[in-house]
Amino acid sequence: MRVSPSTILIRMAATLICLAACGISPVFAQQGLASDTGFDSCKQWTIDRIEKNHIKLKGAVECKRGDMQFFAEELESWTDTHRVMVSGNVTFRQKDAQISADRAEFNTETRLGTFYHASGFATLATEAKRSPMGGQEPDIYFYGDTIEKIGPDKYRITHGGFTTCVQPTPRWQITSGSITLRLDHYAFLKNAVLKAKDVPVFYFPAIFYPIKKDDRATGFLMPTYGTSTYRGFTLSNAFFWAIGRSEDVTFMHDWFSKRGQGMGAEYRYASAPGSSGFVKFYRLTEHESLFQNSDGTEGVLPATQSYEVRGNLNQALGRRWNARGRVDYFTDITVQQTYNTDIYDASRSSRTFGGSISGNVGGFTVNGSYDRTEYFSGVNDTTLTGGTPRVTLSRNERPLFGSPLYFSVNSEYANIARETRSGDVVTDRGLTRLDVMPTVRIPFTKLRFLTVNSSVSWRGTYWTRSQALGGDGSVIDEGIGRRYFDFQSRVTGPVFNRVWNTPDNGYAEKWKHTVEPFFTVQRVTKVDNFDQIVPLDGTDYILGGTTRLDYGVTNRLLAKRSGGAGGASAREILGVSISQTYYSDDRASQYDVNYSTSFSGQAPSNFTPVAVTVRASPGDQVNGNFRLEYDPKEAVIQSMAADGQVAVSDWLHVTGGFSQRRLTNTINLVPQRDNYINAAATLRTSANRVGGSYTFNYDIGRSTMLNSRIIGYYNAQCCGFAVEYQTYNFPQFNPLYPVQSDHRFNFTFTLAGLGTFSNFFGALGGGMGR
Repeated sequence: MRVSPSTILIRMAATLICLAACGISPVFAQQGLASDTGFDSCKQWTIDRIEKNHIKLKGAVECKRGDMQFFAEELESWTDTHRVMVSGNVTFRQKDAQISADRAEFNTETRLGTFYHASGFATLATEAKRSPMGGQEPDIYFYGDTIEKIGPDKYRITHGGFTTCVQPTPRWQITSGSITLRLDHYAFLKNAVLKAKDVPVFYFPAIFYPIKKDDRATGFLMPTYGTSTYRGFTLSNAFFWAIGRSEDVTFMHDWFSKRGQGMGAEYRYASAPGSSGFVKFYRLTEHESLFQNSDGTEGVLPATQSYEVRGNLNQALGRRWNARGRVDYFTDITVQQTYNTDIYDASRSSRTFGGSISGNVGGFTVNGSYDRTEYFSGVNDTTLTGGTPRVTLSRNERPLFGSPLYFSVNSEYANIARETRSGDVVTDRGLTRLDVMPTVRIPFTKLRFLTVNSSVSWRGTYWTRSQALGGDGSVIDEGIGRRYFDFQSRVTGPVFNRVWNTPDNGYAEKWKHTVEPFFTVQRVTKVDNFDQIVPLDGTDYILGGTTRLDYGVTNRLLAKRSGGAGGASAREILGVSISQTYYSDDRASQYDVNYSTSFSGQAPSNFTPVAVTVRASPGDQVNGNFRLEYDPKEAVIQSMAADGQVAVSDWLHVTGGFSQRRLTNTINLVPQRDNYINAAATLRTSANRVGGSYTFNYDIGRSTMLNSRIIGYYNAQCCGFAVEYQTYNFPQFNPLYPVQSDHRFNFTFTLAGLGTFSNFFGALGGGMGR
C-alpha cells in the first residue's frame, strides 16, 4: 500500500509526542539513544519496553559514553539511578582494557560495576616496545566468576586467575580465590596457586605481582633455588621497592640449610647526569654444622655472625667540583672467599673504604681524599694501607712567560697509614709526608721525523718519621727530608714511514707502517739518606745518584678504512714494541714499577729483562694484548701475559687470558711459579630467546681447575628459566678455606612482568641476558 508523505509526517509526530510523554527526549530517535538512558549514544537497537526513567533495548545493542563502550544483546537502563543491566554476549571496552561476560551490572555515573562469568585483557605496553623476554611485551589476561570494576583502573576478581601468555593453554597462570588487579600497577592475590600447563606447581598464601609498562614496579621478585656442597639447599627471595623514577630499594633474604641465613638490602639512585650511586648491606648468621671433604675427612664449622657493606657514589657538586665515595668492607674473610660466585670477588683478599672531593680553583686542580685498605694474608694476619687523609694540589702545563718553555707543579700532603698485624702483634709504620715537585719542560718538534722532549724537575719531600740505621727496618719518630734534581730527555726518531694503497683489498684502502726508535736518558742527583726513608710507595723508592737509560723500538701498522657517514678514518691495527732499561746503580732495578719482576725479591741487576709488548685491534670487535719479559742473562722468560676478546655482532662474545711467572726470591730462595689461563664465552640468539655463558679459570702449574661455571637460559613469550652450575676448588692448605671444594647449582624461572635478581653473592648474575 502506498503511503503518502503527509501520512508519514503525521506518524512521526505521533511517535515524538509518545516518546516525550514517557520522558524520553526527541533527540533519542535521531542519535540512537540520548541522555535518558545514561549513555551519549546507542545504535542498532529495537525498543522492547519504555517507561518513565526506564527503557529496555534488544538487538545488537552498541552504546557509548565517553571512553566506555558496551556491546550486548539486551540493555536495560534506569536513568534516575544511573543503573544499567546488560546481558547476552556482553563486551565492555575502556582505554586499553576489555571485558567479556554473560551479563553485567553497571553504573554510568560512577563507571563502576560487576561482570559475571567474565574474562578480559589489558594492554600494558605499546606494540613497539621490546620485552626482555625476547618478544613483544605481552598483555595480561584475567578471568573469574565475577569481575568487579571498583575504580578507574582497579578490578576485584573472585575465583579466577590471570596470565601473560597468549597460548590457548597458557604456559603458566596464577589462580586465586581473590585477586585485586590494578592496571599498570600490580595484582595482589590471596591463596594463590601457580600452574604450569594446568599443573599446580607452587602455593602462595599471598603474592604481590607487579604489572607496569616501565618494568619498574614495586613487588616480590622471582626466587632463586640452589644447592651447594658447603651451604646445602639454598633459597633466595627479594622484594623490590620502586621509590620513584630515580631511586629504588631491593630487600633480600637467603636461607642455607647447612649454614644459616642472611638478610640484606640494596639502595640505588640516579638523581642527575653525573650523580648516581648505590649501597648494599648484608648480614649473615651461620650456625654450627658438620662438613665432609672429598677425601672423606670430617670437621666442624663454628657458628659465626658477619656483615658486608658495598657501595659506590659519584655526586656532582656544581660545575667544577665532584665527590666520590667507595666502600667494599666485610668482617669475615672466610665468608668472602667461600660464598661468592664470581671468582674476582671470591679471590679478593682486601677490604677498603674511602672518599674524595676534587675540583678546579684558579687554574689549579685540588683533590682531597680519605681511604683505608686492609689486605689479608691469613685469618688474623693483615696489612693496612691508605691516606688518612691525602690532599693533592697540581697545575697543568702552561707556557712560561710566553716562551717555548712549559711549567707545571705537583704537590701532596698525606697522612699515610701502614700497619701490619700478625695475631696480637701490631706494627705501625705510618707517617705524614709533604711533597712538592715543580717541572719545566722544553719540547723540540720542528722536525717531523724527530721529536725531543726534555725536562728539569726539582723535588722536595719531608717525612715525620724515618727508618733507623742498622738494617732492622724499625721506624723511629724522627723527621727526615730529601731534595734532588731530576733531568730527563726523551728522543723519538728518526721515524721511518711507508704508505701504500690497496683500493681493491676489501679491508682497507690505504696502509701505513711506521718504525719509531726511542731513547730516554734520566739522571737523578744523589740522595744521601735513602736507607733512612721509610719505603711505603713509589714516592719513597727513588734511588738518587743514578742514571737510567730506556731504549727500544716501536712498530705500528695503521689502516685507513671506510667509516660510513663519517668518511674514512685511520686506526692502529697492530703495534709491536721492544724495550729494555739500564741503571748505573743496579739497586734501582728492584724499584721500577714498569716491570713485573720488580718488588719480587730478584737479585739486583744493571739491566732489566727485555720487554716485548704487542697490541692488535683489527676491528671494533676484535682486540688482543701480549707482554713478555725475557732475561737474556739467564736465557729464561720471567713473565708472560696475554688477553683478548672477539665479538660477533651481539650474539657471541669470547674473552680469554693467560699469565705466567718464573721468578726466584733471592732472600729466601723460594721459586715463584705461577701459570694460569682463563676464558669466558657468552652466546645468545638475536631475539635473546636462548642463551648462555661459560667461564673457567685453570691453574696450569698445579693442574687444577680453580673455577668452572656454566649458565643457560630460555625465554619464551611470557616465561622462561635459567640454570647455573659451578665447581670451585679452593687452594689447599690455606686456612682461609674451611673446605677443599664446592659444587653449586642454582635455578630460577621468570614470568613476564615479574623481575629476576642475583643474590648478594652473585648467583645467576647476568644469566638471564637482562
